[in-house]
Amino acid sequence: MILRDFTPDNELRYLSIADEALKNNHLFAFTNHGQVYADKPPLYLWIVMLGKSMLGTHNVFFLSFFSIIPAFIIIYIMDKWIGKHLSKTTRIAAAVMLMTSVFFLGGMIVLRMDMLMCMFITLALFTFYKMYEGAEGKHHQWLLGFYIFMSVFTKGPIGIIIPLLSIVAFLMVQKEIRTFSKYFGWRVLATLLICFSFWFLMVWIEGGNGYLNNLLFNQTVNRAVDSFKHKEPFYYYIVTIWYSIGPWSLLFITTIIMGIQKKYIITDLERFLLTVISVSFIFLSIISSKIPIYMLPAYPFIAYLAVLILSKIKWKKWIAISIATPVIIILLAVPVALFLGINYLNSVQVLWIYAITAAIVLIVSGLATLYHIYNKKNIIQASIFFAGGLLVTILIIGLATPFLNNRIGYGELCNKGKELSEGKDNPLYCTFKLRRAENIDVYLNTDVKEISLEDIVSSKYKGAILFTSEKKIKNNQILYDYLKTKKQEAVGNNLVIQL
Repeated sequence: MILRDFTPDNELRYLSIADEALKNNHLFAFTNHGQVYADKPPLYLWIVMLGKSMLGTHNVFFLSFFSIIPAFIIIYIMDKWIGKHLSKTTRIAAAVMLMTSVFFLGGMIVLRMDMLMCMFITLALFTFYKMYEGAEGKHHQWLLGFYIFMSVFTKGPIGIIIPLLSIVAFLMVQKEIRTFSKYFGWRVLATLLICFSFWFLMVWIEGGNGYLNNLLFNQTVNRAVDSFKHKEPFYYYIVTIWYSIGPWSLLFITTIIMGIQKKYIITDLERFLLTVISVSFIFLSIISSKIPIYMLPAYPFIAYLAVLILSKIKWKKWIAISIATPVIIILLAVPVALFLGINYLNSVQVLWIYAITAAIVLIVSGLATLYHIYNKKNIIQASIFFAGGLLVTILIIGLATPFLNNRIGYGELCNKGKELSEGKDNPLYCTFKLRRAENIDVYLNTDVKEISLEDIVSSKYKGAILFTSEKKIKNNQILYDYLKTKKQEAVGNNLVIQL
């Protein structure tokens, strides 16, 4: 959070869009390099704009709080929700297992709006369940409407569809569908109507009919039915779930399946958690646009339902195998990873300290986990050891971030480009086949032009600063021969060249 650079894939794009919005004084209709950007609702972009306005620059530490704090709030809500059914140690195990699941962990450390949406969905479902259990107070309906709106305002229609379908499906399972209006009364509907009407009105005022149509139809119906982005087959999540919630996927999935088969899922709470998981999985599999992080709202419910079931089961061989298998795989992967990274580790000697320390922690925690599985026959303690080892390993690798930044983002590359252009008025910055480079204007405070091979060798951009991939240059002999005489510096896997 403190030391890393922004990644080029999505983070830089959000920063560039926010800069453009601040420049154009827009709050509801966004553009990216002049092109309409209706992919995402405003909330997260407002946060980015707020950080830039307060701090004068984009700060990864500030923005990271809007990923990691929602994650801790989700864990707090789930712990409070499930708390009376589990011991303190088991609750700790549930928290750290969720926290170290690959895509939940990823959602905590990348700058995306998914974790924020997941928090609002979790709050909405928790609020409904409190009402279902008979919680007093009319304010719960106002809160339910507010949380649902905020989840949509953060990421999009999934924010209303998952809570709504989950509540309907649960009431049907409970044979109480006639009570639906008790939970979705006029207060919920009024909250949603007022909030959505204001949002869409402001979008229409700022962006016009075209932008509003893009937001309401192209980014919802079209992406759901026949997506122009991230289009995947219906069985996509059946495949990706195994690594998305790894290294706990085998434990979570087998436990839930066994819980269904052996009829361990008997309480209203357990049925509700299973309903949310089922609805999320079925709905997200049906829609056309899919990536693993879209399943994030289901992960807290998967983890905590699995732990609820585990708390009812004594040590079983299949449970031991389901947690021991990923531990053994990771232990075997440690020396392989060190071997594959030997060249890079040799290039920055201090990285060996971090790598060896992380490897020792991972091996010791893995062995302690196996000991607790087979000698102590304590799955909960074993899970805590393994998750703790993973978290400490991540911390150690995180401390090495300053040495990895030139491969994470383009900050160092752009700073080197500024050095080469020092003393020039209105320097021209160009890129050639540099991955997702269109938003490096965030670092350079000026537009960047993508140029062709012919542009480079024709000397059309003589004096310009070129950012490119070292691999792309070495793979083209003509370009390599032409550029090898130019002033250039390597930054990670990339080059900055003065044409």
